[in-house]
Amino acid sequence: MEHITVKDIVEMTGGVLMCGDENTPVTDMWTNSREMKEGDLFVPVIGERVDGHRFIESALEKAAATLTSRHNDVVVSEKPYIRVDNTVVAMQRIGAGIRKRLLDIPVIAVTGSVGKTTTREMITLALSSARRTFHTERNLNSQIGVPITLSRMSREDEIAVLELGISEDGQMDILSEMVRPDMAVVTTIGVAHIEYMKTQENIRKQKLSIVHSMKEGGTLFLNGDDALLRGAVEAEQLTCRTLFYGTEDWCDYYARDIAYQDTYTTFICVHGKEEVPVRLKALGRHNVGNCVAALAVASENGIPMEVAAREFAAFEGQRQRIIRSENRFTIIDDTYNASPDSMKASIDVLCDMPCTGHRVAVLGDMFELGENEVRYHREIGQFLLNKPIDALVVLGELSQNIKTVLEEQDSRIKVYSFADKEETALCLMAMLKPEDIVLLKASNGMHLNEIVNILMT
Repeated sequence: MEHITVKDIVEMTGGVLMCGDENTPVTDMWTNSREMKEGDLFVPVIGERVDGHRFIESALEKAAATLTSRHNDVVVSEKPYIRVDNTVVAMQRIGAGIRKRLLDIPVIAVTGSVGKTTTREMITLALSSARRTFHTERNLNSQIGVPITLSRMSREDEIAVLELGISEDGQMDILSEMVRPDMAVVTTIGVAHIEYMKTQENIRKQKLSIVHSMKEGGTLFLNGDDALLRGAVEAEQLTCRTLFYGTEDWCDYYARDIAYQDTYTTFICVHGKEEVPVRLKALGRHNVGNCVAALAVASENGIPMEVAAREFAAFEGQRQRIIRSENRFTIIDDTYNASPDSMKASIDVLCDMPCTGHRVAVLGDMFELGENEVRYHREIGQFLLNKPIDALVVLGELSQNIKTVLEEQDSRIKVYSFADKEETALCLMAMLKPEDIVLLKASNGMHLNEIVNILMT
């Protein structure tokens, strides 16, 4: 936080200073008492299992001040206690207050069901080719994470890229009102969090409410490869300036001549009469779309696509890891998380990679898909039917539905099922040859990274 004091925090939150010096400077804001540093503001969040107010005393061993919604009586402390009605809402007011002070810094907000983190990192890389670029770190994209991110912006930043993640109705309005974006990018409308938002059409509506607090004259970038976003302008009656990006030639910015070379993807990015060759250190058609979005944002911010494109040969933002070792098989480690869209994209990466041996997919359960979770897993089975994959290994109760589809269709793909990760790893080590490629993909809660660790030993 730049030049922020406890007095400023009180004014931003509408809180009451219960004790301590109002001129105490505050340099950062955090919710984890174990990560407190000198000068931090501690924000005790009341969670489902733990009330952060329990940790105020330990946090104040380092922190400069604390918010509280639990203290109603006199507090005796040298360090400031600021009484607020709701600590999370107070955080959001602080974030909004800091953004108001820095309103002249252009902000690009990124959201979507799949690919928002990778797209955010690519946009950051493209803009950093010419400007000092602030960006969301780690996964600080939530109702709590975004205020923390905003609190770390400074006058030294020339432009910012902020990731906005939601899981329930109404949350995007809160985030966009805080962020006040100049531009917004929507990557995809998938089924992540459909358990809470019920339909994809409602997910689209909630994601696109990002424009409600977009600055006048702002620009919205939509993924033209996404069926629901293609019709978004009419369906959601959007009136802001809207540009499409993707791999279809009707888009304002699009990729053509896509090719894969080892761990790189090459393509030509086209905008009007401008054509720029791109060499991207990432695989997958979905990543081409993410890269085109980044080049489009750079271009619309006055940075030539040719300048921005040079950065992508060294792109290192992929959560998906490709692990190659001499005399051993290749591993595509995509175990961080999964949804139907991201699982299909990972399967396509496996199929697009040059391979002289066998392609093997190890797929586990996808979570938070609501009442249609069985149907979404069966869709993955249908998706696999015509893919050049030699063997499928499934783990978990829900993933059995993927296996069932292949068996019902009498697929040529050999199918294996295991309940134990160690048993799965042993089977893979016995099955795989040096020229083979194996993909591991599931929701993070399935812990398939443990199989990767065994395979790498």
